[in-house]
Amino acid sequence: MQYPPNSQNKVSFTSLGCPRNLVDTEVMIGILVHAGYEMTGSLEEADYLVVNTCGFLEAARQESSETINALLANKKEGAKVIVTGCMVSHNKEDLKNRFPNVHFFLGAGDVEGILKAVQSDARGEIFGSAKSYLEAGEVPRTLSTPLHYAYLKIAEGCKKACAYCIIPKIKGPLKSKSEEQVLKEFRSLINRGVQEVVLIAQDLGDYGKDKGAKEGKLASLLNKILEIPGNYWLRLLYLYPDEITEDLIAVIQNDPRVCKYLDMPIQHINDAVLKTMRRTTTGQEIKETISKLRNRIPGIKIRTSLIVGFPGETEEQFQELAAFLREYPLDQVGIFKYSNEPGAFSSRMAGQIDEEIKERRLKELAAIQQNAVTDLNKKMIGQKLEVIIEGYHPESDLLMVGRYYGQCPEIDGQIIINEHSKVQAFGKRYSVEVTDFAGYDLVGRVIARTSEKKSSKLQLCL
Repeated sequence: MQYPPNSQNKVSFTSLGCPRNLVDTEVMIGILVHAGYEMTGSLEEADYLVVNTCGFLEAARQESSETINALLANKKEGAKVIVTGCMVSHNKEDLKNRFPNVHFFLGAGDVEGILKAVQSDARGEIFGSAKSYLEAGEVPRTLSTPLHYAYLKIAEGCKKACAYCIIPKIKGPLKSKSEEQVLKEFRSLINRGVQEVVLIAQDLGDYGKDKGAKEGKLASLLNKILEIPGNYWLRLLYLYPDEITEDLIAVIQNDPRVCKYLDMPIQHINDAVLKTMRRTTTGQEIKETISKLRNRIPGIKIRTSLIVGFPGETEEQFQELAAFLREYPLDQVGIFKYSNEPGAFSSRMAGQIDEEIKERRLKELAAIQQNAVTDLNKKMIGQKLEVIIEGYHPESDLLMVGRYYGQCPEIDGQIIINEHSKVQAFGKRYSVEVTDFAGYDLVGRVIARTSEKKSSKLQLCL
């Protein structure tokens, strides 16, 4: 182990974008901590400032650029700024020209080069052939999330070709971890005391297809994970409708440790729009999938994302989407205005929609969703839920906040706890009665601490 000089060993990290980026950041932190560096949240103290960028959308690229500018402008004298991540891989030359004072650039697939970047006396860069990073062996990782939950990336890249998306160009083709590596990492997280493991990939359902599996191996992987004993939650993020197989439904049905929660991006419901988006499901198939999930898995919570203003979207097609959202109220919906990304197939399509029309359509869908959430939350009043108490409310120490199985960390709403005298520790699960709601959040009171049994069949996500 090569230790840095004591006077120059403090590193500050800024991780932008998705949870997959956060996992890469945690690997870089782990590498540096293992080498003797100290992490700091203070910009004024940091000798090295690392920003892991996102380059998926123009808004994300703008945020990344603003962050780099701020670090360069406010760092202490002599501190070095290191930039890595998707935006570096996709916009390398532009970033090098715009930010000549950046000390080192790392490609998104070159995470393990962080130690060389920090220790280099000269300005430099590392850009390997890999467009994204996937742990494959004994690489240290330091969790940056609260101790009770963590993300586990099982694949990188994407094999789909959606017209609006540049992820395959940024991240490269699908690359799945081996089952052995996933299981090893999962055991490590559980042994650290993590109670909720969130599986992530660009599309979980494609797991294993790059290794010859015709229908994907997600259900098989989940069954092997669930052989590991423990009182944990297992959450699935990013599953496309065409990947919701009978085997997967059976896994969610049969083991209560798998949270009855799916993030299922559908983007639209009109068949013509879906076809031009290069999606592989029809509107009717999406509706049937939602109905099947709700019939087979009572209490399931479904999150999705929708795009308004895709090139050529007519008012009639948009109103079909609005009608769908009224008829099939979903628990969580992210609504996005179409972003005309250079390099995406759709950027060359005719029928680009005016921003004013996109904004009006977004507001209309948002209002529909707000009404749906109000109705859904009213039905939650009186229910008793198992809730992870995460800490004090950011606005008042008189309140606490927590999440139940239907709320994903960092994405969805939360439960505001206004009666918490029985709470003895954060990061633990308690029985909470829902008494009210406030917008997208529920309000509740703690009834009791839940059982600490270690049975693998303990009902956690009812």
